[in-house]
Amino acid sequence: MSAATDILTPHAAPDERAGEGSLRPRRLDEFVGQGRVREQLGVVLESARRRGLPPDHLLFSGPPGLGKTSLATIVANELEAGLRVTSGPALERAGDLAAILTGLEPGDVLFVDEVHRLPRAVEEVLYPAMEDFQIDVVLGKGPGARSLRLDLPRFTLVGATTRTGLITSPLRDRFGFAARLDLYEPAELERIVIRSAGILGVEVDTEGAAVLARRSRGTPRIANRLLRRVRDYAEVKEDGRIDAGTAVRALELFEVDALGLDKLDLALLGVLCRRFAGTPVGLTTLAVSLGEEPDTIEDVTEPFLVQLGFVQRTPRGRVATAAAFAHLDLPPPAGTPGMPAGSLFDQES
Repeated sequence: MSAATDILTPHAAPDERAGEGSLRPRRLDEFVGQGRVREQLGVVLESARRRGLPPDHLLFSGPPGLGKTSLATIVANELEAGLRVTSGPALERAGDLAAILTGLEPGDVLFVDEVHRLPRAVEEVLYPAMEDFQIDVVLGKGPGARSLRLDLPRFTLVGATTRTGLITSPLRDRFGFAARLDLYEPAELERIVIRSAGILGVEVDTEGAAVLARRSRGTPRIANRLLRRVRDYAEVKEDGRIDAGTAVRALELFEVDALGLDKLDLALLGVLCRRFAGTPVGLTTLAVSLGEEPDTIEDVTEPFLVQLGFVQRTPRGRVATAAAFAHLDLPPPAGTPGMPAGSLFDQES
């Protein structure tokens, strides 16, 4: 039987199938991609196990959906330690952090998502906790207030951020290991799709997995989301199996094109190429034209289009490149900047 028609049914543990709400890997050897980071983290964790002490504090950075939260869970599982989860915006007061820290058990892992959004007062409390495993608690108010230093159990702080530049230097310097996660190669995403399909109990062939991988924007979270939608389509419209044809038809229904561009991405390109004909457009004007917030355009939509070489950011505004016009089957105006589309996201043949 050919590779195109050979249906893959990856094995999934019974407890994985029972908990299909989460497709996250649980151990380091289950984590696909990020080979150098995996190797480095494996050394850090093994060294800690041999010394019988918690590892240094860990910082994971990179675009959303690449596995930062999964790695925090894996760290706790590999160390057989408890995991406490919170986020920077949730810790509004120093007392919020103090309550969490004093409730930790020896060896626990504290995961702080969006660590760059910690309020300054909370961050100040975190410094001695990370460095000396102590916190200062202020008792009382006014002239009679006094400070009490409490000892904390040794723990490992795992921070995650999509904006490394917004982390203050004193906080960043207190992490003993920092790793940046990069976008995934299509072959790695295929393996993720196949593993997730096994957990979901979905039959997928190699070409069907390849279609999903190519349209996942280099991001496992998107790959798993598209897999769920294609599964829904296959169960309702087809025979339940996912091959290349089923995947293409399903993604056309859900308005995801061959490069993984969705409706908002194509609308943005349409504004730049059709309405403004390749002239620079300011962020505010672009946001109003699309009916979206400027932050959504800047943080969610634009980065992928810039990586593809479809959009350039210039001092005068956003400009569509010749590659963007070609993707929309439009002739580029004279003087349009030419920038080839990224090879990582090559269109399907």
